[in-house]
Amino acid sequence: MKEHIQRKLSESKTARWVVLSLVAFTMLCGYFITDMMAPLQDLLQSPVGGGGLGWTGDDYGTFTSAYGWFNVFFLMLIFGGMILDKMGVRFTGLMATCIMLIGVAIKWYGVSHDFGGETVSIFGSAWGYPLLVASLGYALFGVGIEIAGITVSKIIVKWFKGKEMALAMGLEMATARIGTGLAIGLTPLLCRAFNNVISMPILIGLILLCIGTLSFLVFVVMDKRRDEQDALDATAEVEEPFRVSDIFEIIKLKGFWYIALLCVLFYSAVFPFLKFAPSLMINKFHIEASLSGIIPSLLPFGNILLTPLFGNLYDRKGKGATIMLLGSIMLVIIHFTFSLPFLDNWLIALVLIILLGIAFSLVPSAMWPSVPKIIPENKLGTAYSLIFWVQNWGLMGVPLLIGKVLDNYCITGHTDAGKPIYDYTIPMIIFTCFGVLAIVFAILLKAEDKKKGYGLQKANIQK
Repeated sequence: MKEHIQRKLSESKTARWVVLSLVAFTMLCGYFITDMMAPLQDLLQSPVGGGGLGWTGDDYGTFTSAYGWFNVFFLMLIFGGMILDKMGVRFTGLMATCIMLIGVAIKWYGVSHDFGGETVSIFGSAWGYPLLVASLGYALFGVGIEIAGITVSKIIVKWFKGKEMALAMGLEMATARIGTGLAIGLTPLLCRAFNNVISMPILIGLILLCIGTLSFLVFVVMDKRRDEQDALDATAEVEEPFRVSDIFEIIKLKGFWYIALLCVLFYSAVFPFLKFAPSLMINKFHIEASLSGIIPSLLPFGNILLTPLFGNLYDRKGKGATIMLLGSIMLVIIHFTFSLPFLDNWLIALVLIILLGIAFSLVPSAMWPSVPKIIPENKLGTAYSLIFWVQNWGLMGVPLLIGKVLDNYCITGHTDAGKPIYDYTIPMIIFTCFGVLAIVFAILLKAEDKKKGYGLQKANIQK
């Protein structure tokens, strides 16, 4: 009877897809908050008397870069991966959601509170309190959402190993991208509905994240039940315990570094681009500010169908390294086309965003399911955290770079309201260069797979 119950949960197709839906919804809530400030850049740069915070492009880039502060400089993400491998997915996931909630609450306070225009000097630079407090909250939230991301990846490996793993990861990423799409598309409309009160969408995001936390708690109950049943099964596979020395075993692998560097380059050309895409729509394609998030929001919504489609292809046919290379090539073509000044019709932007959505579906659908082929399962949490740590250097540094480039080299004039008008040619060339480097590491990864036999070109489903 106990064996029958174990099969019903551990091997139940229904159970694993329910688990996926629960944790994917939590990530949707998190990614809604991650990208909700992107379409508000124009409003944030409006004067304080005009409903904005009077930020510059540099200020906005600094705030956006705060996402990776704690992860990069305090190694919080790496510690999170070690905690994950030591304490398991339930403890780590709940810890991550609590950190996210606290971070969002601080961010909301920073944007909503009237600090009377006071500033503080940090390393010789004057920071307004709204920028400082909101950035610290966003930095703390970044710790939570990134640890949640590696936790969910390990949850999927645990529940889908030898089954539809790439499809499951694709569906989870697609669901998370719904959060991104809703944030970029709806935040300006929500803000306008509340008379341009910037803090209201953040408060709505905080409430949504509370619901996402409840969803994860349901998963915790199911996963605990599964582990209890596995403990009664004498034939269940027992993982080796995590050791700190595992970190050194991971970083000695060339395949790990190739996939980590491909990750940071590819994501640095997509996520920071999305942070500035609404402003690009306003300045280059002359789209109204309140509608500036509509076209960029199509990119994550395109992932909803395409990422699971490509993940299912990888599960059944393989060719993971080839898929990653193709996506990187597309990235270069798209960003270079965006950089051409004479292509300023909104239809061009629409087509390019759709194509970028395809590229953004290709690479992650093959990249994340490829990691378990290179790294043993008991080291996966640490491996994912190291990859995410490398990725966070890009997510932190690139927005800061783009913000400084915009303010120093790209201002071509000012609107009647005093807001700067930007030429986005140089930023798009920068994004193009990231894509070129991504191609290089995709080629190196494919060669390393052929040499070491990781199986990146082989199907995931075990027949």
